[in-house]
Amino acid sequence: MRRTIPSLIMSVVLSVGFIPMATAADYTLKDPRGDDKGPGNYLYPTDAVYVPGGFDITEVSIKDKGKNLEFKVEVATRIEDPWDSKSWNGNGFSIQFPQLYLDLDHKAGSGETKGLPGTNVLFAPESAWDKVVLISPQPRGRVQSEIDTKAASMKDKIVIPTVTRVQGNALIVQVAKSDLGGELKPGFGIQVLMQSNEGFPDPADLLSRKVNEFNGQHRFGGGSDYDCDPHVLDLLSGQAKGEASEKEGQFEALKKYTCDEDQARWVQAVVPMIYPEAAK
Repeated sequence: MRRTIPSLIMSVVLSVGFIPMATAADYTLKDPRGDDKGPGNYLYPTDAVYVPGGFDITEVSIKDKGKNLEFKVEVATRIEDPWDSKSWNGNGFSIQFPQLYLDLDHKAGSGETKGLPGTNVLFAPESAWDKVVLISPQPRGRVQSEIDTKAASMKDKIVIPTVTRVQGNALIVQVAKSDLGGELKPGFGIQVLMQSNEGFPDPADLLSRKVNEFNGQHRFGGGSDYDCDPHVLDLLSGQAKGEASEKEGQFEALKKYTCDEDQARWVQAVVPMIYPEAAK
């Protein structure tokens, strides 16, 4: 008897037990230790809450969770909550503020080339970002208020996670795929800018702690008081494999800025976008 196509498919299913469903890929990106110095010379604030390694990214991972994506940012030391964020409805940590920028289509002219207010960095036009996920210790309402006030033109591209939590040396968030426009497609790009949370930010900065010329109790040092230096302590570089050479890649990218008394001569650093598929 001639077998129909449906019956052939059923025979295959019965013989192997199941047909695996296609799922989004998971990704793990590495970053070398000891590069939490911005362009290579940034210094931590002097207050004891800024524990060495607290801004040193070591690994970033993305996991598919059905309707959500889970992003995890690991640093070189245990994440603490010295300012008791839970008492002000925060998320269980105090000083870190990673921002995850996503290039969803890798098309020049599509997306934003300016980092969020307070980062003082740019992205190349061919690596413009389409969405940014904020991992903030601040309550959702405070973050949204800052977005509405200081980044209104970008607010449709800024994502506040549905869940933010701490696990050892990792900050973990879940983001609804619908907030990112759907699944991450092959060819997407990611960059993580490590900043420090500032509860009393400059009127123009989105919860970002500044880097000054000299460090102080709650100020990073090694930058410029003209406020045109990149306010970034660490980021992903190279192929994000954690190789020592990637330190220099970061330093070179972040040191290409110009600060001057004349604002017309300011040049902001251009940060790279990492494309995980290309790095495989």
